[in-house]
Amino acid sequence: MLTKIKRVIIILLDSVGIGELPDAFLYDDVGSDTLGNIADKIHDFKIPNLSLLGLANIKRLSNNPPVPFPEGCFGKMNEESKGKDSTTGHWEIAGLKLDKPFPTYPFGFPPEVIKQFEKKIGREVLGNKVASGTEIIAELGEEHCNTGKPIIYTSADSVFQVAAHEEVIPLNELYRICETARSMLQGEHAVGRVIARPFIGKPGSFARTPNRKDFSMKPTGETVLDLIKKSGRKVYGIGKIEDLYAGQGLTDVVHTKSNQDGIQKTIQAIKKEGDV
Repeated sequence: MLTKIKRVIIILLDSVGIGELPDAFLYDDVGSDTLGNIADKIHDFKIPNLSLLGLANIKRLSNNPPVPFPEGCFGKMNEESKGKDSTTGHWEIAGLKLDKPFPTYPFGFPPEVIKQFEKKIGREVLGNKVASGTEIIAELGEEHCNTGKPIIYTSADSVFQVAAHEEVIPLNELYRICETARSMLQGEHAVGRVIARPFIGKPGSFARTPNRKDFSMKPTGETVLDLIKKSGRKVYGIGKIEDLYAGQGLTDVVHTKSNQDGIQKTIQAIKKEGDV
């Protein structure tokens, strides 16, 4: 007899990998193992609560021995979708598999894309390369402040990121610029996400703010979120979930400022809704 599940709470830990997948060579990720490598390098690394749930029973983790009788069910899953970015992973967790990966740009975006973008927003841009977000604002932030040119960069993920100082390009305008990029980057150049990356400060001490905003592709098919919503049940999206699903399949959206804030907001939602 099947047991009726009244609710499901899914908490996703970003960048908490437990080893490479068979296609790691396609993404220059051979040898990747975030948890294992951290445990090997940091001798006092302890995860007692996650170990109690069964995490340390999945694979060997230094200083975190397997638990004889874990309190949770545990296992390691392979992603079937093509791609390794946040959007692809979140969509698959909700039942939507991608057979074609979102495009990536290891050498920056093609000149025709940048020229079209500059024309649409009425500004020239800086950057257009793969870079760390903190490093590129340190490198180009002062020039951006002097010229008003937004900073464009990407990463190993399928992202088009736009960085701007909040006093040079106000948030509303930065978001509008990103919406322009999102509407433009379709078809061949349909990146998974366009991301607004605002920052503040002076040269030498620039700092990113919590006002980041993601503009994701809309899911290309129906997800379990849509099915639950259609059934008349509530679907909470806490953190950047709204961005990753482009708001699709959600009934309630809660934005957060940090990991701790996300956990607190999740607890509040659980208490608020009871058994819903």
